[in-house]
Amino acid sequence: MSYTASEDVTALRGEGGSDESVRKGCDPLVSTQRSRVQQRRAQLNQQINRELSLRTGAENLYRATTNQRVKETVSLELSFVNSNLQLLREELEELDSNMEVYQTDSEKVNVPMIPLGLKETKEIDMSVSLQEFISEHYGEDASLYLTEIKMLMELRQAIRTPSRSDAGIRLLLEYYNQLHFVDQRFFNLHRTLGIHFQWYEYDSLTGVPSCQRALAFEKGSVLFNIGALYTQLGARQDRSTVPGIHDAIDAFQRAAGAFLYLKENFSHAPSLDMSGPALSMLVRLMVAQVQECVCEKVTLTMKEDDLMSNLQAAQEVARVSDVYSLVMQAMSVPLLKDYVPFSWLSVVQVKTQHFRALAHYYAAVTLCDCSDMISKDENAGVRALTQIHARPPDRLSLQRPEDRLRLGKAHLRNAIICHEEALRLHGVCKALRKLDILQEVLAHAHARSLEKYSYIDQEDDFSETAEAPDIQPHTHQKPDVITPDLSTVRVMDIFHRLGPPSVFSARNRWVRHRLCLVRGEAGLGLTLRGDSPVLVASVLPGGCAA
Repeated sequence: MSYTASEDVTALRGEGGSDESVRKGCDPLVSTQRSRVQQRRAQLNQQINRELSLRTGAENLYRATTNQRVKETVSLELSFVNSNLQLLREELEELDSNMEVYQTDSEKVNVPMIPLGLKETKEIDMSVSLQEFISEHYGEDASLYLTEIKMLMELRQAIRTPSRSDAGIRLLLEYYNQLHFVDQRFFNLHRTLGIHFQWYEYDSLTGVPSCQRALAFEKGSVLFNIGALYTQLGARQDRSTVPGIHDAIDAFQRAAGAFLYLKENFSHAPSLDMSGPALSMLVRLMVAQVQECVCEKVTLTMKEDDLMSNLQAAQEVARVSDVYSLVMQAMSVPLLKDYVPFSWLSVVQVKTQHFRALAHYYAAVTLCDCSDMISKDENAGVRALTQIHARPPDRLSLQRPEDRLRLGKAHLRNAIICHEEALRLHGVCKALRKLDILQEVLAHAHARSLEKYSYIDQEDDFSETAEAPDIQPHTHQKPDVITPDLSTVRVMDIFHRLGPPSVFSARNRWVRHRLCLVRGEAGLGLTLRGDSPVLVASVLPGGCAA
């Protein structure tokens, strides 16, 4: 099976296993705000893990000892450890609430999106375990495969710090696909390698590491980071332009696809962030952010004084509010309500109210500013106004201009109420108060509705106050969850020198067998085919080999 093949190793490096290609898409030394946040998160996770170990040891000592003085000393130590844990978790929560560093650098103001931080992992030395397996299972000289083992470990080290780019996604996919071969070569049901894959949860509450020997956990964690990296790519797009909006839509749809694929193909997750309810919530969150981008494209390209454009915008923003309310329900289930960062929940609540307010605002603009267009084609205009409302307005006739004005004022009052609720929710969350972009967006929208209302309000209007129905949600572009295409990044099996995986895999049990054949007059009496390894194609009856 073994043979010298420096040319194969060189070819493998050229196809995706070299130091150069591994580092492509990796930024371990780049000092950006995002990388500094990620590095500090990794340090906090390790500190939390250390404090938890101390607490476990102290609790065991407290239960085991009968010496009262020792109990008092241990109790005091436990109070210090718990205090340190609380401070570390508060700092971790503040880091995970930091959304501003992931947003676009554009000067144009966009409503910030919710990105996910990457799951952290420790560096793992796999060399001893892999060498032992190669020696015992394959009967090979493990020292001949030190280059391949080093390449695999370098690839894993690189995916700890992927760059926020398509190259970073390709790097993660490269490692994910390489794990398919590693699984075939080294993992079976009868023997467990002494390799512990340890990943830290990204959430703001625990920072507790999850550890498993199963390679499926490693693959699931990498797939989670692919989805998380897509959320960061979506959040950084300049959504003040149509191409930027399209890129953001694509990124969030791919993030949703990664989380959905993870939910459907990986079970028994050891960490809550990879559990079914958490992944379902993340899929809904990504879909909502796609819907928000679709809405932004509509409002960016609409004609402000056009009847149908304003009606479409009203229904699009109502749809965004509707999907964010579903996300809020998913975040509030018992398993997740104490797990999801408070800043996330606050952003979702703020956006639910903000877009509900915008739906009423666009309806009001249609009723108040497009009255002449409605009068030109009254049947079509009234029919369109009726369709955007969830129910017919009470005691108002949409054929009458004065009633349309009253209904428009009612929509503006609802818009102002929702804007004020969004501002109140924004002020409640400490993390959001630091998010100046969101504050600017909410304040501008609120001021615009107030200005519109003061413009059309008449002091001598003593007519009865109308009640505005909700806007019927509708979208012209439904989000499409894009399942990750794992075949886009083709990799060569790093350990291909072991032989074809169909034969030389961890699942096939075989014994190394040596025979010495003495060449006779008719030769060895066999025919060979193939290469790496050579296979016996046929044996001649009565020959030496037979």
